[in-house]
Amino acid sequence: MPYKLNDGRRNKFPKAQYSVTNWSDYNEDLRRRGDLAVRIADDVAQNWAAQRRKSPRAQARYSDLAIEICMTLRAVFRLALRQTQGF
Repeated sequence: MPYKLNDGRRNKFPKAQYSVTNWSDYNEDLRRRGDLAVRIADDVAQNWAAQRRKSPRAQARYSDLAIEICMTLRAVFRLALRQTQGF
């Protein structure tokens, strides 16, 4: 059981510290870490938005298909509702 060998003094081992030498690559990798591509069929993209409302300050409406897809993505990726809206 080698993983228990140093169990009593594990807190005395120094934590490894890595210095970043190329900050532009590091920032780009952080930005792409949550990148996800979702392909949507053309007929779904056409039916995504509901018909426009007539009043000038009305809230946007989405079709039942768009709501169903967002709720499915929410369940699959275990996201909160606001995260799903931002997604």
